[in-house]
Amino acid sequence: MYAVGLFGPRIFKGFSCFCVVSRTFCSRILNGDNVENGFGRIEDFLNESWKSSQIDYDVEEKTSNLYDSLGSEGNFAARKSFVDGVKSDAERILEILHQDGPGFDAKQVLSDLDVRVSGLLVREVLFGILKTINCVNKNRCAKLGYKFFVWSGEQEDYRHTANTYHMMMRIFADSEEFKAMWRLVDEMIEKGYPTTARTFNILICTCGGAGLARKVVERFIKSKTFNYRPFKHSFNAILHALLTLSQYRLIEWVYQQMLVEGHSPDVLTYNIIMCAKFRLGKLDQFHGLLDEMGRSGFSPDFHTFNLLLHVLGKGDKPLAALKLLNHMKEVGVDPSVLHFTTLIDGLSRAGNSEACQYFFNEMIKHGCVPDVVCYTVMITGYVVAGQFDKAQEMFTDMIHKGQLPNVFTYNSMIRGLCMDRKFEEAWLMLKKWNQKVVLPIFLCTLH
Repeated sequence: MYAVGLFGPRIFKGFSCFCVVSRTFCSRILNGDNVENGFGRIEDFLNESWKSSQIDYDVEEKTSNLYDSLGSEGNFAARKSFVDGVKSDAERILEILHQDGPGFDAKQVLSDLDVRVSGLLVREVLFGILKTINCVNKNRCAKLGYKFFVWSGEQEDYRHTANTYHMMMRIFADSEEFKAMWRLVDEMIEKGYPTTARTFNILICTCGGAGLARKVVERFIKSKTFNYRPFKHSFNAILHALLTLSQYRLIEWVYQQMLVEGHSPDVLTYNIIMCAKFRLGKLDQFHGLLDEMGRSGFSPDFHTFNLLLHVLGKGDKPLAALKLLNHMKEVGVDPSVLHFTTLIDGLSRAGNSEACQYFFNEMIKHGCVPDVVCYTVMITGYVVAGQFDKAQEMFTDMIHKGQLPNVFTYNSMIRGLCMDRKFEEAWLMLKKWNQKVVLPIFLCTLH
């Protein structure tokens, strides 16, 4: 058996048994509910990037789709002119909305503007409001956003889409107008709009902190309007969303409901459940699912191998990891930068800097070009180990190879310089950082 994630021949046909790691070792990694976030460093980088770009992505994606809808005859200049015009109209509308108050009928003034209301315009305006929400103006932003949402929905030749409903939901969520958000969801369903994984994600993000996450899940499980595509079924869509939100205990509950409903897990389901079990320190159940996955005829995919590599790295098992990487090549799964970075991150957490450097070199020999995340994991590992000279060498090599440091890279370097009592160098790097308009995650004490 593959006690930590290395598959034996009785589990996967054609899989050679090349390493067995004891369950005792696994138990040493994680104990009970004292959960160590196994993918923390890498996920910090990815999640922060995702959070900062998540809202922008919807607007940019729809803008791109709008470009495509203009057809091949529309040249770039014409398309750019159209989008620039929409942005100009959005700015005028936002100016009017901000004047709203007693004695000023914003709706009438908006109607007098005689602008053409389109999906792109509505998104631009709502996004403009969303960006400005803070603890002081949140109530006003919610009112202005909804006033515009209602007004635009009343205009001829325009109908709201699920995406504009989602944008308005985000405004209500960020403004902490939760009842209004739920009323909007009900309205959306009543008008025949499908609820999607995006709808679920917004609601679970908003309600999770209030202890209402399970109620949201129950509602979506029972919903007949939940458009869960491209997932196999609604449970996979829900499980995937919960994983991105680190709702591991809720993942366990949803999985049990899924089995009760008679749905069979696929590779995606197994990957998510195994990840949750690993995060919760339930290693026996992790192995049980791994065995079950093999008995069900499923072979590990890109993400399964990624999880296994991290488990081996975290347990300081570089030889087993090397064998797994070689086996991946044998079964046609080419190790990527992400696989190597995940392994290096785990080994770094185990304090094995030499193995980190070995696999970093192996990755390059394999033809993979280390990216900013990989370099940052290496730099962070050296800083934690107190090997500041090696961290500086890696930072210099990174820049020489054309990889621009990100916020996490600067965090690690400044922290290392402070730990090495090189406060002047740390201050100079912080100034350089600020010039690049990189927002700090923490402030390093320079005195």
